[in-house]
Amino acid sequence: MTMIRQILLGALGLCTLATGALATSVSAQGPAPIQVVELFTSQGCSSCPPANAAVAQLAARPEILALSFGVTYWDQLGWKDTFASKQYTDRQWAYAKGLHHANVATPQVVVNGRIDVVGQRVAEIESALKTARLAGDGPTVALRVASVSISGGAPQRAADVWLVRYDPNIVQVPIKRGENTGKTLPHKNVVRELTRLGAWTGGQQSYALPVGPAGLKTAILVQSATGGPILAAAKG
Repeated sequence: MTMIRQILLGALGLCTLATGALATSVSAQGPAPIQVVELFTSQGCSSCPPANAAVAQLAARPEILALSFGVTYWDQLGWKDTFASKQYTDRQWAYAKGLHHANVATPQVVVNGRIDVVGQRVAEIESALKTARLAGDGPTVALRVASVSISGGAPQRAADVWLVRYDPNIVQVPIKRGENTGKTLPHKNVVRELTRLGAWTGGQQSYALPVGPAGLKTAILVQSATGGPILAAAKG
């Protein structure tokens, strides 16, 4: 019995060592890269509510940074979007240039700045997440309360560092005119501020973060200039 007990204890010890080695290996890989899903939408667009719902669903996944940008070109058709900004419309046009499109439309979802799909088609968004998935070989983004540090090898072309402030709550907006008259539309992760912190050309560089409005979350995008691919992202 003593010999059997020793054999069992030895086997258990080997098992513990193997488990410890596995845990070390998994830990060494670091956290999975954040995947960025950007929705370009408008409260005046009748096709947009299903896209809003699809992106809100994706926002619950910890590895995804889902952002909702309100665009302005629907405002002239009877309802002025309460979250829209020309800056966000310009961002969508930058993607049109980067993705070689002649025009813009809503609802549009851009995944990691690399591929776009029609926003309300959940299966297409999931497929795009697989096709354009960010690997772990991009720059490292260390996000702190008052600063962010970017480090890594030089990108193929200069990158922009974007500060994003967004509302993580579901905001209900009653629509009184336009294509969605009479509906109350839920919005989640609505972008309220988009600020370019500067350029990043490789190596290690830090950027100061201004104090954000109460209730908003902070995210950082490191992105090839002029609507290019996203290289890395972080969210607080």
